[in-house]
Amino acid sequence: MLIQTRSMIIQKGYSDQVVERWSGPSPIMDMPGLIDFSVMVNKRNKEQEEVLVIIRWESEEAWKNWEKSDVHIKGHREKKSQEKPEYLISTTVNMYEVQTVKSGSGSFSNS
Repeated sequence: MLIQTRSMIIQKGYSDQVVERWSGPSPIMDMPGLIDFSVMVNKRNKEQEEVLVIIRWESEEAWKNWEKSDVHIKGHREKKSQEKPEYLISTTVNMYEVQTVKSGSGSFSNS
């Protein structure tokens, strides 16, 4: 399993806009090998907020197929001409190869 994280540091009060953007329909959801996609917010800092996106893939190959897909490349081309929102302070992207997964007895449902 491969996990990609994208941490976006946002000016205080703007995280809802970022969550809305990342929570809408996306062609990634139909990509073979995608396990799930989570969007989280950390508002504990008094000066800024963090939006963390976690994307879990079955394999590195599945992620590479998404990166090389026409729809992904087209999306990046379209965004190149757009200016970065003023409220976006920084973005950090990381990739992790999962070594161990342990499941608990709880369940989660997104309501």
